[in-house]
Amino acid sequence: MSNTPMAASPLTRAVLEIDEYVSGLGWDQPARLFALVDTARLRTQEPALAAQLGLEDASAPTGLTPIEQDEIPSGKPLDEFLGTIAWPDAVTGCALSVERLMLPPSAEAQVPKNLSEAKLAKWVAEHPERQEVRMTVAVLREGGRESALRLREKDSPTEVLTGPDLVPGLAEALAATFAD
Repeated sequence: MSNTPMAASPLTRAVLEIDEYVSGLGWDQPARLFALVDTARLRTQEPALAAQLGLEDASAPTGLTPIEQDEIPSGKPLDEFLGTIAWPDAVTGCALSVERLMLPPSAEAQVPKNLSEAKLAKWVAEHPERQEVRMTVAVLREGGRESALRLREKDSPTEVLTGPDLVPGLAEALAATFAD
């Protein structure tokens, strides 16, 4: 968490911590799902797990602790997978880090009409202006949202863009995992 600003909200710090962790794994990684738990509550209710995560020091900063979940099945579309998730009450929020290709707004007019999803993905992958981006999006059970975006071509902790509304569709899908 060395590059995470201490003045940021707990949710922003958690998103940046996850971004830094995933960045350390390199690019071309599968999507990664994280539960977000209240650090103080984790220390009290699960001291063994807190110790395993290096959080046993009660004087250490509180906030949110990201806990990586099992690997996301590769053969299942992400939206379908997210629709199968239900979180226990102890989970305060969740986050997802995923890599995608994106095009600049100037390329929107060039998109061929009536392409299948597979053909559109191929077209984007071959477009000369495409950029690889890693998106880390987090939501809280009570509604807070935060995102971090990192371009592969500007892969540096100082080049990470953050904000609550950067990837609204993914934030909505994650928030739906808390719906009753």
